[in-house]
Amino acid sequence: MPAFRYTAISRSGETLNGTMDAPDEAAVIARLQRDGNIPIKAEPDLAGGFWQDLLTLELGGARALSAQDVTEFTRELSLMLSAGQDLDRALRFLLQINTRPRVRAVLERIRDAVRDGAPLATALAQQPRSFSPLFVGLIRAGEAGGTLAATLDQMAELMERERAMVSSIQSALIYPSLLMVAAIGSIALLLTQVLPQFVPLFEQNGAALPGPTKLLIAAGDLVSGYGLQALVALLLLGLVISQALKRPGFRLPVDRFMLRLPIVGGLAREVVAARFTRTLGTLLNNGMALVGALGIARDTVGNTAAMAAIDTAMEEIKAGGGLAVGLGASGVFPVRTVHLLQLGEEAALGDMALRAAAIHEEKSRLGLQRLVALLVPAITIVMGAAVASIVSALLLAMLSLNDLAN
Repeated sequence: MPAFRYTAISRSGETLNGTMDAPDEAAVIARLQRDGNIPIKAEPDLAGGFWQDLLTLELGGARALSAQDVTEFTRELSLMLSAGQDLDRALRFLLQINTRPRVRAVLERIRDAVRDGAPLATALAQQPRSFSPLFVGLIRAGEAGGTLAATLDQMAELMERERAMVSSIQSALIYPSLLMVAAIGSIALLLTQVLPQFVPLFEQNGAALPGPTKLLIAAGDLVSGYGLQALVALLLLGLVISQALKRPGFRLPVDRFMLRLPIVGGLAREVVAARFTRTLGTLLNNGMALVGALGIARDTVGNTAAMAAIDTAMEEIKAGGGLAVGLGASGVFPVRTVHLLQLGEEAALGDMALRAAAIHEEKSRLGLQRLVALLVPAITIVMGAAVASIVSALLLAMLSLNDLAN
């Protein structure tokens, strides 16, 4: 029976980490829930380490619902329940309107579990690749408080905001990425197709080529001879790095370095703060205890340095301190986040966290616009300088030929 590593929040608010033998991830989550814990994460325990992770990498991905699928499911289920439909009829309606096999397969498993008497949260927890512990935890709180429809509506809003933020980042980076590809392609074309047309002319005339032209010809030979091998090596290096980043010991210093970078680091801190405060506020306003909410919210920030800061804050809270003190000591989160949460601890922490999230989301949007505004001219200038250098080297060689002819 395979082993799984798990992270969970106990009834007393403590973080539990360990391994468990079980048939699959769903069984691990179900056992943790039976013990009264809130599952945060369950994943295979690959004892072979980094290289086994690399060798067992699933390039195709799991047959799970995408973020957009989950958002649509949440919004539609919320609408059905708000209209007075019972859960079984709402799930049957969702099955009728969805035609994609992947979505229907997941919905059928959820509906079968509900028909067998399981609560919706338990049915969702049996699909860990599609529904996160945050999602399941909120659904469980909504069922316990009799506010499932309202909880689903809040969850849909949370996911739509998250998806809007991710989409804005991706959309903003499309043009700089295309410009970068065009720049690299243009330079490679000049080195491998245009430059070789002049090399025989230089050799036949026996002209003494300038240093820049010799360097350019050598670079062209390298790109022509080893360009494909270099591209494959870069792809393999990217694969190795992506797997290495899954290791906490390797990723933690990388994440800390990213947060300290000028411009990019400030934007990353705003994005991390927006995710953390939005999730924390949503959980607290749905009745979850602070330590449990922090345990779930930490896994949504996407940065191990921020996760370590949240762990420190959780220990500070257990020792009788405040949330803002623990977060401020790390220096990871923006000062604005710490001050707003400190104000929230004196009044309504959940509401203040949501207000902080709105501020950080706006700061993230503005920061992203500034970053793109800097990237586009920077790439254009670098591309122009590279092309101008190549053309200048060719002109120097042509002038040498002209001097030789004279």
